[in-house]
Amino acid sequence: MTTTIVTVDIGGTHARFALAEIAADGAIALGEPATLHTSDHASFQTAWEDFARLQGGSLPAAVSIAIAGPVGGEVIRFTNNPWVIRPALIPEKLGANRYSVINDFGAVGHAVACAGAEHFVHLAGPNEPLPASGTLSIVGPGTGLGVAHVWRDGCGHYRVQATEGGHVDFAPLDTIEDAILARLRQRYRRVSVERVVSGPGLVDIYEGLAALEGRAIQPLDDRTLWGLGTSGEDSLAAAAVDRFCLSLGSFAGDIALAQGASGVVIAGGLGLRIKDTLLRSGFANRFTAKGRFAELMGKLPVKLITHPQPGLFGAAAAFAKEHLS
Repeated sequence: MTTTIVTVDIGGTHARFALAEIAADGAIALGEPATLHTSDHASFQTAWEDFARLQGGSLPAAVSIAIAGPVGGEVIRFTNNPWVIRPALIPEKLGANRYSVINDFGAVGHAVACAGAEHFVHLAGPNEPLPASGTLSIVGPGTGLGVAHVWRDGCGHYRVQATEGGHVDFAPLDTIEDAILARLRQRYRRVSVERVVSGPGLVDIYEGLAALEGRAIQPLDDRTLWGLGTSGEDSLAAAAVDRFCLSLGSFAGDIALAQGASGVVIAGGLGLRIKDTLLRSGFANRFTAKGRFAELMGKLPVKLITHPQPGLFGAAAAFAKEHLS
């Protein structure tokens, strides 16, 4: 028997919707996603109604929603859009009598746990499949910096834990990173790693490198800098992208140590966009540069998840685990 649900991934700018078919064996097939702008809709309910119109007017009475933010409590508010969701009202407002609400990076954790090997690319360590047991650490740079872990028992069962690990302190490893940190401390009393290892963080890395060289630069947004840096069109932007990859490698290694990982997965939209750059960068060397634990770190497989919609897929997997297992 196949169960059809609506799966939703809501961020500050976009809300992505798709139908998902969940087979009796847990296999998930996603339909064509629809991406709606949150600013074009007064509420989640009106966006839901727009998606229903795209599907011919009706939707299944089951939904799983991944949300960029904390999901506990009776009222869920968004940081970057005015929507409010009250989970207890989902049956009444959406006509869905079964529902799941999950943190968006928790959904990525479910995607990591359930996606097939074809959705992973090797980044570092032994080129072998992710282990079927133990902890997988997940680090996802994007607009922010997501961190989660998945524990698997080796028999097909797993548990996902979303965290706020991206907000631990940034730890520089050389004099260049010392200078970037000192510059950031002029604005922030406490500098979290997300200030550096995230999409917008590239601006601060770039401006920090320019200050080191005494260069006068024009202010550029992070999207422009990522384009200039990954293409090699601008040598300073390219140096900033490489520095980002080094810092990502260091942080991913720290998280793996802290969580006792048996494998690591890099996720997030940014990770996928810079896949080729990561492979050519010093990411792998920084990941293993943990002093007495370098040999241990070198034994951990590090992968990049390449699933095109991990939030939607993971939200569907979370629903299956909660309601169908």
